[in-house]
Amino acid sequence: MAPTYDHPGELAAQDPVRLLAIRDEPLSLDEVFKAVGDDAAGGTAYFVGTVRNHDAGADVDTLGYSAHPTAEAEMRRVAEKVAAAHPVRALAAVHRVGDLKVGDLAVIVAVSCPHRAEAFEACRMLIDDLKHEVPIWKHQRFSDGTEEWVGAC
Repeated sequence: MAPTYDHPGELAAQDPVRLLAIRDEPLSLDEVFKAVGDDAAGGTAYFVGTVRNHDAGADVDTLGYSAHPTAEAEMRRVAEKVAAAHPVRALAAVHRVGDLKVGDLAVIVAVSCPHRAEAFEACRMLIDDLKHEVPIWKHQRFSDGTEEWVGAC
């Protein structure tokens, strides 16, 4: 059966941005899951970014994220752009700042849409644009004593 777009549930929600935050405390998958729940959504896609133990051939011990004061406003702009480009029923994005250890959650984004393909596309756009456009920086500390700053945008 081909999809029909006559039902209101096939369209984007009026205000799909349900949760946006930059936090200095551990992130919650449960919170994001609840935020993007929508009875009209047939697909929900998530991306969870974690701190890995290596980068560019070097062992990572710890890292820290810092954000510009405009970061949440930029995150909202990105979220609204994604919602305008896809039939988003609900959207959430949270990013951690402060010092993190290997295995910690650094970012969680999620998007629910009427269908899975739309959800995957919108989620990918959300994380990619967040990483490229929101002023959040990563300070990596390596096992050999070196360190580097990595700009998100």
